[in-house]
Amino acid sequence: MAFYIIRRMISAIAVMAMVGAFIFLLVRFAPGDPAVIIAGPTATEAVVTGIRDQMGLNDPLAAQFMRWVQEIISGNLGTSIFSGRPVSDLIVQRLQPTISLSLLTALLSILVGVSFGVLAAWRAGGWADRFLIGFSAVGFSVPVFVIGYFLVYVFAIQTHWLPVQGYKPIGQGITDWLVHLILPTLTLSLAYIAFIARITRSSMLEVLSEDYMRTAAAKGASSYAMLFHHGLKNAGVPILTAIGLSFAGLVGGVVLTETVFNIPGIGRLVVDAINGRDYPIIQSVLIIVSGLYVLINLMVDLAYTLIDPRIRF
Repeated sequence: MAFYIIRRMISAIAVMAMVGAFIFLLVRFAPGDPAVIIAGPTATEAVVTGIRDQMGLNDPLAAQFMRWVQEIISGNLGTSIFSGRPVSDLIVQRLQPTISLSLLTALLSILVGVSFGVLAAWRAGGWADRFLIGFSAVGFSVPVFVIGYFLVYVFAIQTHWLPVQGYKPIGQGITDWLVHLILPTLTLSLAYIAFIARITRSSMLEVLSEDYMRTAAAKGASSYAMLFHHGLKNAGVPILTAIGLSFAGLVGGVVLTETVFNIPGIGRLVVDAINGRDYPIIQSVLIIVSGLYVLINLMVDLAYTLIDPRIRF
């Protein structure tokens, strides 16, 4: 197990190196010049060149990349081109809304998705199973922003039950914090609920058809024991994989959801940075997100052995 962890850590470092190079080149070769944006449309070529020299954009790409890597390793994420503030401060300032939305979405998706999937497998062919199939089709096919606008129209504009947009820090009261996150959480979690529920249903159906499950039923095992002690535990590996993929996929959904509901989180920060060609912010956020993605995959792989002792690396 220790050797496996070491191998995975080395692999993760190699993956992060390749991801860092890709992010750096992707940002550099994207259309637009931040020096031109900073200088303004009426600036002369000399002014633009001076800004590029000051920002180091005229240096060779290799020199720019090595300088960026050294800063990342030292913990310096750089300074925002437009605000002049440290990127780390800007990210920390936007962390609470994004973490709140992500955690609530993950919690709701896991609880509802796994429960619904187990119920659909236990009553295969029944109303719950048919509803899950239809719900999954809607959850997979309808874009996040369409769901968001629909929920806003129904619960905010028509009924006035919930706020249209915005975010309230948890320090201003848990009630206001939660009320402002209900619609964004529902919007973002529907697709993940559908995904986790379908994977749970498929895995549980396979496990419930095994001989040892029929033996347990013949011995008089209760429905609870069959579903959760014998069934869900043995079907846990695919379900855990689906949950890990959902956590990783939250990144893209958070960006759209924060835009729809005007939540000042990391997603909005990235969108604003892309529009303004703010290289340090874009690169820093992308490298942090990529690191979290690799870390989640590693944690999921290690958790397999806790769910299924037959797995040995």
